[in-house]
Amino acid sequence: MNSNRQSRTYDMAYIAIFVVLITICSWITVPLGTIPVTMQTFAIFLAVGVLGGKRGSMAVFIYLLIGCIGLPVFSGFQAGIGILLGQTGGYLLGFVLAVFLMWLLEVLLGRKGWVQILGMLLGLFLCYGFGTAWFMMIYMKNTGAVSLGTVLGLCVVPFILPDLVKIGLAYLLIKRLKKVLPVA
Repeated sequence: MNSNRQSRTYDMAYIAIFVVLITICSWITVPLGTIPVTMQTFAIFLAVGVLGGKRGSMAVFIYLLIGCIGLPVFSGFQAGIGILLGQTGGYLLGFVLAVFLMWLLEVLLGRKGWVQILGMLLGLFLCYGFGTAWFMMIYMKNTGAVSLGTVLGLCVVPFILPDLVKIGLAYLLIKRLKKVLPVA
């Protein structure tokens, strides 16, 4: 019974650490077009890769929840439900879909390296797809018609290479952290 309590304490501590890491990484921002490049994607993938699907997903969900209730955890020290309901909110909500997809692949195929890389890549493109559809819906509602090509040029294409680099960095760090952290 005591080891179960200790395990839950470790889980809560690791989840909290990754919520803080995601927050800090969202504040590391390079302005680029409509949506800033942040290290947030790196931290999201790192959380799931190190903590596993369940705990990593919880860290992402808690991050979004505390941002919605007003703590300035989003890029640019922003907060509130309005951020999630705004033009770029779909990319934040897409993180939830991405981590659930990564968790599903982990359950079905295990926590092998190739599964993690596949999960990060598929999760990223799921996030892109959901975020782009959301952006178009909000943009058209508020501003008027916009083409898919225009939105992809603003919101996806400039981020593909930086996001692939972040996936590579996350994977390298996941491999190293798994050797030293008792979280798997």
